[in-house]
Amino acid sequence: MKRIFLLSIIFLSLISCNSVQKPSVENEKKNSVQFIDSSDMTNNFYDNVETYPLPVKELFIDGEVANPGKVDFTNLPLHSVLVKETLLDSAGKDRFTGAYRYDGYSLFDILDKSILKKANISEFKPIIDLYVEIENGKGEKVVFSWGEIYYPNNLHKILIASSVSRIVPSKTKELWPLPVDSKIVAASDLVTERNISSPVRITVKSYPHSFTVKQGLSPMYSSRIDVYNSSVRVGQIETLPKNLQDLTFNSIFYGRGKGIHSTTPFTRILLKDLLLKYYPVTRENLKSGIVCIAGIDGYRSAVSYSELFNRNDQQEFMLIKSEAEEDGGLFRVFSAADFFSDRTIKSVSEILLNNYK
Repeated sequence: MKRIFLLSIIFLSLISCNSVQKPSVENEKKNSVQFIDSSDMTNNFYDNVETYPLPVKELFIDGEVANPGKVDFTNLPLHSVLVKETLLDSAGKDRFTGAYRYDGYSLFDILDKSILKKANISEFKPIIDLYVEIENGKGEKVVFSWGEIYYPNNLHKILIASSVSRIVPSKTKELWPLPVDSKIVAASDLVTERNISSPVRITVKSYPHSFTVKQGLSPMYSSRIDVYNSSVRVGQIETLPKNLQDLTFNSIFYGRGKGIHSTTPFTRILLKDLLLKYYPVTRENLKSGIVCIAGIDGYRSAVSYSELFNRNDQQEFMLIKSEAEEDGGLFRVFSAADFFSDRTIKSVSEILLNNYK
């Protein structure tokens, strides 16, 4: 009898131990976004109402990668972004649709282990001419440059959302409509047309245009910039308009390879102000427009339309004019949003404007 009694105690103990298991990663993630501070006990404005889950569909990566396949979300960390969502109406005017906190998986983390296999690597090794096209089951497509995913000062601002919470005004208590599906969330966009629902595929691409590469070209100089729209030259830039205001951006100019270059401020005009007449704001351009900025030596960078024309953080692209015949002139493009200086293009000779639907 004693033996049976002891065995029973051991058996019950084992059951008890097995029933108290460490929470799974997914449960920890779910719990981490469910706290509701309905009494304003903290200074956080963004956790005062319920968080709702958004079902994430299977997502596949392909294109110019050596290891295509399905995304494993299991061990990816969650990030949060705050978004004031606004779309274009039929008249092309901004239409506010709601303010939200989204939690989800960043595009940075999703693509982190994708081994790049550039189609044009024999011509151009740097990765800054890459971009990604993201598609949903409805056939909607949006474009993000590789640079806006991996180079900005503020990382993890592009998410695949797995949950959402309203940001409710304290006086009006207005409750914005809640999305019911997962979506892409581009937190740095002013007009949020790229926030399409239920993405299912990410395709990595290099900009599909060949340039003559002249490494080590010195002195390097281009007296003008030719502007192309879908391979048709639509304009030339030989001087800067006097009606555009000069701005100054303070900078710690730091390269991914060579480190610190300078702490000299950059002064000139916003590139978007010069290009807008060639490349107007439309829903399709906001979603899938892509720009390629190329120097006379063939060094180039891909920039998404929204990254250039549609920012809400004022971290803009600047066009700088140097002195005539100065090495690296006449025009340079500087990206204020980037941590690294790699997408600063010297002796800009071509700007290509395209929309890849």
